[in-house]
Amino acid sequence: MTNTTNTPSQTEELSQRVKELEEVNAQQKATIKWYEEQFRLMQQKRFASSSEKTPDNQIELPLFNETEVTEAPEVEEPTEEEITYTRKKRKRTSSDSVNQLPVEVVTHTLPESEQICSCCSGPIHEMTVEKRREIEIIPASAYIKEHRRSVYSCRQCEKNEVETPITKAQMPEPVIFKSMASPSAIAHIMTQKYVEGLPLYRQEKQLERLDLTLSRQTMANWMIKAATNWLEPVYESLKAFLLTRPTMHVDETTIQVLKEKDRSATNKSYMWLYRSGREDPSCVLFDYQTTRATKHPKRFLDGYKGILHVDGYKGYDGLPNVQLSGCWAHARRKFDEATKAGNFGKSNGPTLSEQGLAYINQLYKIERSLKDKTLDEIHENRQEKSVPVVDAFFAWTKKHVNTVTPKSLLGQAMKYVINQERKLRRPFGNAQLDIDNNRAERSIKPFVIGRKNWLFAQTFKGARASAVIYSVIETAKENNLKPFEYLTYLFEILPNINELTSESLEPLLPWSDQLPDKVKN
Repeated sequence: MTNTTNTPSQTEELSQRVKELEEVNAQQKATIKWYEEQFRLMQQKRFASSSEKTPDNQIELPLFNETEVTEAPEVEEPTEEEITYTRKKRKRTSSDSVNQLPVEVVTHTLPESEQICSCCSGPIHEMTVEKRREIEIIPASAYIKEHRRSVYSCRQCEKNEVETPITKAQMPEPVIFKSMASPSAIAHIMTQKYVEGLPLYRQEKQLERLDLTLSRQTMANWMIKAATNWLEPVYESLKAFLLTRPTMHVDETTIQVLKEKDRSATNKSYMWLYRSGREDPSCVLFDYQTTRATKHPKRFLDGYKGILHVDGYKGYDGLPNVQLSGCWAHARRKFDEATKAGNFGKSNGPTLSEQGLAYINQLYKIERSLKDKTLDEIHENRQEKSVPVVDAFFAWTKKHVNTVTPKSLLGQAMKYVINQERKLRRPFGNAQLDIDNNRAERSIKPFVIGRKNWLFAQTFKGARASAVIYSVIETAKENNLKPFEYLTYLFEILPNINELTSESLEPLLPWSDQLPDKVKN
């Protein structure tokens, strides 16, 4: 009979082998679960709505019932008169905008020879007037403006003197010396590309249909020269102003530059965005750099002492003399993705990702109720209502973080908020701060949309000019100016200023009350 009894060493070896296999099996299960999450998330992104809005039937946290969180005993009951006569601000309609347009009246009357009654052949009179209104749109047109300046001299001096004084009539200086570029032409090209997202090759074809042959190379040269000579000083004045703001939002996105010294055309470069916070006036600046390194915001923000709204990018951690405020929108997005990826075959109760999402949704409910409050009221409400939710959220996260797979979407979401806790708590101690970095994301969006159309920049000069032009245009839009009219005005005025200093540029900045009404919305 064969002896099947294992020796102690064999038993220990088998136990060790079983343990190793169990660890491998657990790792493989975690990997499979991760791929399943990624697959479901990709399916959601591909076929489902891209909105991150939580459905109305979201779960409510028992600790923070909406009624308890949003109640405000100090608010007085409105009187009957207030209920009856208080009206919401009416949104501007298409009829409102039509009524502001100039009106051209076209009158249709009968010739005197036909103003005869068909019944008795007697004269007829105008009984009433029928009216029909139409919107007329005049497409862009091009024409040549020829400047002629009279030059004067003295006949007597011409005959009797050695030198003859010559006097010239005043004439505005050109935007670009020895060029046919006018203020309106350059403003139009810039607006078409950086506001409407129309690449230069499409503008070239568009101008051909207006019987104007203007190459994309010429248009690019015009924009770079105008941006370098005239918009750069405005940009520097905007930057000096931005660095005095108590809060700032920062973000960055990629850009491809084809021809750059010592760099391949496939290398990624970056467009950094810096913008002011909730305090007026608004200022938006772009800054082109070749990398995403910390040295670039460090150089741009040299001397700045304030608070920066940032995302989770660690490159901001090395900035001196600034405090960093985290982004709850990024934290929410991670829990939202974990919820969408884990929504298949879930149990009746709320999942952990849904619970985390509910905490953050509660914070945004509170923030929406503070929209029209003063800074003191915002601070008071955040301390009373938001801070308890934040404390409970981080306690909940730390309790459950070790119960989920670290590499899963939920595990990554929990790890993110724990690592960002100090930054995420900062807004609730300072009413000037937003709880997210959405201002920066909204401001960088026009550049991202434009990039989908024109794809890349040719040279460093072109990328730098794009940053300057985007800065002036987006700041103008933030201050309710019309980009085309404002750029045209700048190119008319700037070449005729003797010296471009901060004092001489102050009346031209987008928030100046000295700007003409024609550039304002």
